[in-house]
Amino acid sequence: MAAGEAASRVRGLTEAEVAERVRRGEVNDVPVRSSRSAGEIVRANVFTLFNAIMGTLFAIILVVGPLQDGLFGFVVLFNALIGIVQELRAKRTLDNLAVIGEARPTVRRDGAAREVATSDIVLGDVIELGPGDKIVVDGEVVEADGLEIDESLLTGEADPVVKEPGGVVMSGSFVVAGGGAFTATRVGREAYAAQLAEEASRFTLVNSELRNGIGRILRICVSLMIPAAIGLVVSQLVVEDSDTFEAVRRMVAGIVVMVPEGLVLITSVAFAIGVIRLGRQQCLVQELPAIEGLARVDVVCLDKTGTLTEGGMDVSELRVLDADQADDARARRVLGALGASDPRPNASLQAVIEAYPGPDGWRATATLPFSSARKYSGAAFTEPDGARSAWLLGAPDVLLPADDRRLAAVDELNARGLRVLLLARTEGELDAPAAAEDVSPAALVVLEQRMRPEAPDTLRYFAEQSVDAKVISGDNAVSVGAVAGRLGIPGAEAPVDARRLPAAQREMGEAVEGGAVFGRVTPQQKREMVGALQSRGHTVAMTGDGVNDVLALKDADIGVSMGSGSEATRAVAQIVLLNNSFATLPSVVAEGRRVIGNIERVANLFLTKTVYSVFMAFAVIVTAVPYPFLPRHMTLLSTLTIGTPAFFLALAPNRERARPHFVRRVLRLAVPFGLIAGAATFAVYVVARAHYGGTGATREAETSAATLTLFLIALWVLVIVARPLTWWRVLLIATMAAGFVLAMTLPAAQEFFELHLRGRQMPLTALGVAAVACVLLEVAWRLMLRHVPDVP
Repeated sequence: MAAGEAASRVRGLTEAEVAERVRRGEVNDVPVRSSRSAGEIVRANVFTLFNAIMGTLFAIILVVGPLQDGLFGFVVLFNALIGIVQELRAKRTLDNLAVIGEARPTVRRDGAAREVATSDIVLGDVIELGPGDKIVVDGEVVEADGLEIDESLLTGEADPVVKEPGGVVMSGSFVVAGGGAFTATRVGREAYAAQLAEEASRFTLVNSELRNGIGRILRICVSLMIPAAIGLVVSQLVVEDSDTFEAVRRMVAGIVVMVPEGLVLITSVAFAIGVIRLGRQQCLVQELPAIEGLARVDVVCLDKTGTLTEGGMDVSELRVLDADQADDARARRVLGALGASDPRPNASLQAVIEAYPGPDGWRATATLPFSSARKYSGAAFTEPDGARSAWLLGAPDVLLPADDRRLAAVDELNARGLRVLLLARTEGELDAPAAAEDVSPAALVVLEQRMRPEAPDTLRYFAEQSVDAKVISGDNAVSVGAVAGRLGIPGAEAPVDARRLPAAQREMGEAVEGGAVFGRVTPQQKREMVGALQSRGHTVAMTGDGVNDVLALKDADIGVSMGSGSEATRAVAQIVLLNNSFATLPSVVAEGRRVIGNIERVANLFLTKTVYSVFMAFAVIVTAVPYPFLPRHMTLLSTLTIGTPAFFLALAPNRERARPHFVRRVLRLAVPFGLIAGAATFAVYVVARAHYGGTGATREAETSAATLTLFLIALWVLVIVARPLTWWRVLLIATMAAGFVLAMTLPAAQEFFELHLRGRQMPLTALGVAAVACVLLEVAWRLMLRHVPDVP
């Protein structure tokens, strides 16, 4: 390249050149973030199978009336609102984080520096760099003055990379030392970080066994409802003769009760309250079922940099080499003075500063900043007693001869993943080329990567919960193994270099399953390792904060990102730890277990209702009698025996471990319970019709007898499901019973619900049949406990 051309590039583009590139589309049009838009969130929560079923039935009631038979329709509204509000809240929080973290790079145009928005950068722009600056597009370095780039968010490599003119810089990295400038060579969707983000841009919902199970139940209900609806319409039109509206109302009553509408609502409420509780701990849950997902995880893959370790280092040991040069106390004073003399310390010197405060009376007369080229820094001092001294702090292999015996100890410390600096006194000028050739070693300063203080306890918690931890990092395997060993992760003594992992998924799965610590892992390998574990039946969580973690986070069953992580990472993850605290994860697991355990408990109530409603619908069709109930009767029964108690039961503490096969285990109780309730209720209804005469004038008494029977049986199902019966659960059941008594005795309630018991014989018959049914419920319950031990 000609000198004039090089000078032109360093001066930057002209406004005319920028306009031409904009016209050609060579701009930094960063891909849209992967979180859903507000419209998509609303559509996803409104247009569901559940809402379609209930909305259609509600519309029918609005036509035929009266409105009190359409109370169930409000459940549709509440259920949709809960999901919409929660997801919009998560989206707003993420958008605010993105604005806070948005970079405004400095570009040179017409030879002048100016700040521009990231989206205003064009191909060929010269972008200036300084400490802390984020690199927003890919490019080639044209100026470098001690320029060091941290690429840990891209590669996982913890050590900064020195860049010289002609070197390549990638978007997603940032400057940790020095300065310079680079020319943008790839912008927008061509940039490295943008390519990773775009590959992960398709929004994926977390897999939820509860949600899938409820969806499966709804599909079963639909398959049962279609023949039941047709049969009920035909039978009720025939039975009711000319009263078409009455036939439609009773048909709706028979169908709507088949849908476990409250189960969907209670599940959403339980998840939402869990999200609110976690939000108080600075944990953002982007999808309600993500809480459940983490509770089911049996393998958690952890990125070392930023997840287990913090930015920065700690001094772990000061090893004096020559007491004549400096004893322990003097070495500490020298190190404190060196730290105080550098206005822009790197990570290693910052650790020294935090360990050794600057001593009084030491005055720096000359300083030598750290350079990656020479591998040391230094300073000359006038000490309190007037003595003069000069000291260097840097890499032992640079400051010591190659055959120095003390390098063996340094190598041993490096093998353990520790970083070692040598403190040495020099007699020459600091900036002289030979300054490092005539030194007197004084002490070794041993540094270790700073662990997140909460990491050991969190990892111990996962181990106690039988969750395997896998540390996956782009850093070298020895360093990663050392960090894992300090955290007490089993298998840390045998770290695996991921470059030696087999490519085939089956063999890789076996290797990853057997190992615990992996180094030199590429972003694509992280994704493949997650997929290999999933192929072996594991439920996998992935934690990370860098662009290199995006693909693995997206493919994992649950993705967890740090709030300080990259924007793409936060957008893809289902859970974002806003306070960057790993210690929040046990709380997420606890909330998930509470939700799973309690929803499985209350699902028995809802599915029992579904079973007995299906039984009675087909019984009515076969016997050609009017359906026993109106929608308002089923709303009353559902509220007192299912909806209200389920709400409290769903929010109670529950520490049971998550178990698979949600639908199968719930149906083992719901089917026998529902058949007993349906058969007993329909039997009383048939007897009541025979007793009262089965005319339109006696229908209220017949329905009242059937309602009393069904309430008592459903209340006993609640008693069984609520066990163990603590004081508040007993009070809850008693309150529900009192509510039903008021509905049956207060004149206004009797008129609203059209309930009135006549005589003594049928009410006593209803009580007797209900008592027998309750005994059968107890027998079924105990048989289930004896033969199916995993019944909730």
